[in-house]
Amino acid sequence: MLSKNQLGFLYMLMSVCAFSIMDIIVKWSEAYPLGQVLFFRGFFGVILYFIIMPRDRIKNFYLTKRPGLHFLRCMSGLIALVAIFIALRNLPLATVVSISFAAPIFTTIFSIFLLSEKVGIFRWIAVLVGFIGILIITEPGFSSFNIYFIYPIIFCLGLSYVAIAIRQLSTTEPVWLISLYFSIAITLVSLVTLPYGWVMPNFSDLLLLMLIGVFGGVANLWLGQSYKLAEVSLVSPLKYLALVFAIAFGYFIWDEIPSFKTLLGASLVIISSIIIFRREIYLKKQVSISRHE
Repeated sequence: MLSKNQLGFLYMLMSVCAFSIMDIIVKWSEAYPLGQVLFFRGFFGVILYFIIMPRDRIKNFYLTKRPGLHFLRCMSGLIALVAIFIALRNLPLATVVSISFAAPIFTTIFSIFLLSEKVGIFRWIAVLVGFIGILIITEPGFSSFNIYFIYPIIFCLGLSYVAIAIRQLSTTEPVWLISLYFSIAITLVSLVTLPYGWVMPNFSDLLLLMLIGVFGGVANLWLGQSYKLAEVSLVSPLKYLALVFAIAFGYFIWDEIPSFKTLLGASLVIISSIIIFRREIYLKKQVSISRHE
C-alpha cells in the first residue's frame, strides 16, 4: 500500500507526462487553425469533467459562490493558453518549456499586489536570477529578437494570475468546478473563431485532437490530487522533468537540439523556482503554481 507522499509523487509524474504529451500534440497540430485546436481542448475537457463530477451535482453543476473570480480566472487562463499554443507552434519545444518555468517568478510578484504578501530578500534574489535566465534564453535585441519569445512570457503572466485566483477559489470551490468553468470558457471562445477557419480532420487526426482535451483535463486533475496528497517540497521538483521530455521529444520528432544558452537560461529559471518554492515551504505557505490549461 502506497503512502500519501508516494501517491502524490505518482500523481505528479502522471501530470507531467500528460502535459508533455498535450504539448507535443499541440505543436504537431499546426496544420489546423488555432481556434479549432482550442475547441478540442475545451470541449473534450468539459466532457471529462462531467464524467468525474459528483452525481448529485449534474443538475446544478453551474452553482458557484464566486462567479466574478471564476470569470477573471478564465480570462487570464485563456490568455495564457492561447499564448502557449502560439509559442509551441513557432518555437523549439525545449525553449517554450524552459521559459514556462518562470511562472513562479511572476506569481511571487503578483502575490505582493493581489494578496498583500511580504516577499523577503531570498525570493527577490530568486526573481532576479529567474529574469536573468529568461534574458539568456530570449537573447533580446533589436536586430535578432524573435517576436514569438513574447508568447511564453505572456503565458507565464497569465498563469501567474491563474495561480493566485485558484488559491482564492479553492477555499470555497471544488477543483473540478474550477477546471470545468475554464473548459467551458475555452469552448465558447473557440466557437467564435470557427467561422474564420475549420479544417476537417481525418480519423487519426481527429483522435489526436480529442486527446488534447483529454490529456489537458486529466493533467490538471492529477496535479491537484498530487498537491492534495503529498508535500509540495517533495513533488514540485518533478515538474522539471518536462524539460527532459521536451528535449527528447523535440530531438526525435522535430530534430530540435537545444542551444547552450537555452540550457543555461533554463537552469537559472529552475534554480529560481526552487528557491521560491523552498522559501514558501519554510514560511509555511504552500503555493500551488501549476499550468491549469
